[in-house]
Amino acid sequence: MKTLVSWSGGKDSCFAMMQSIAAGHVPAVLLNVMNENGRISRSHALPAAILQQQAAAMGIPMRNIPSSWQEYEKHFVNALQELKTNYNLDAAVFGDIDLQAHRDWEEMVCAKAGLQAILPLWQQDRKELVMQMLDAGIKTMIVSCNTTMGPDFLGRVMDRQLVADLEAIGVDVCGENGEFHTVVMDCPLFSATLVLPGYVKVQHEQYHFLQWEDK
Repeated sequence: MKTLVSWSGGKDSCFAMMQSIAAGHVPAVLLNVMNENGRISRSHALPAAILQQQAAAMGIPMRNIPSSWQEYEKHFVNALQELKTNYNLDAAVFGDIDLQAHRDWEEMVCAKAGLQAILPLWQQDRKELVMQMLDAGIKTMIVSCNTTMGPDFLGRVMDRQLVADLEAIGVDVCGENGEFHTVVMDCPLFSATLVLPGYVKVQHEQYHFLQWEDK
């Protein structure tokens, strides 16, 4: 099937796309939701330039749409409908693993757009998934995390030592509950490793983020 990929820039959406390609599906376009001013992504606080660099490395067009949280669903459905027409899509790929409420929402918005929702990682063991990602050559770095983890985890590249450190403090190694988010710097789908800008670490309420320099 010809697919849209809900692309966060992080490890789960990347591995979901890799798995969907292995199953024979063809990604035609990436979709990401930005904040209201369109400067950084809603989920991972990644600047548009980093997301576009990822898309260019894969040779796949990306559509970034700005939205408030209040109008997120409306804008997402509208984008699905528009991109379905423009790219003749059959389905949309998502990277969720086992949060039923997320799957219900994704299936609902896809139904409104006449698309099938595909979740290649669904119901797989979280730690096993992370190990599969590492073995598959996905190189990813933590770009935001909660206060349980603290700012020292920001900027760390995911490897087996990081997985052990997360387990030691009782944090889910996949971050499926929103404990942390990542940016994919390289993977088998990329033609080149990302060149990331400099950053500083900032805290907003109960979350730490990398604030990226403008390039």
